[in-house]
Amino acid sequence: MPLYEHVFISRQDLSNTQAEGLVEHFGTVLADNGGKVVESEYWGVKTMAYKINKNRKGHYAYLRTDAPAPAVQEMERLMRLHDDVMRVLTLKVDEHEEGPSVQMQKRDDRDRGDRGDRRR
Repeated sequence: MPLYEHVFISRQDLSNTQAEGLVEHFGTVLADNGGKVVESEYWGVKTMAYKINKNRKGHYAYLRTDAPAPAVQEMERLMRLHDDVMRVLTLKVDEHEEGPSVQMQKRDDRDRGDRGDRRR
């Protein structure tokens, strides 16, 4: 089956559990149509470059999927109809990268405190 990567942005006024629940909901949509979610990541609330529907921030989520094209089309259709989802991006990839996404790697680097000596 083809491999896909999806990023979607949901409204900022949702709670973290509601935003993560959207990931699970769309994962079940894929599973019902013969696909599967290989990996999912919740990136948290981030500031957007420009306002979308009067929102300055949004909950970002990332999915790596292995699904047939009709399953992905159905999931995208439901995402676009969902009131809480503001934007959707889907990319077809040749293979999934191993390990966490770049966004999660940046978060890990920030959490470790590898900033060096700041007293100069």
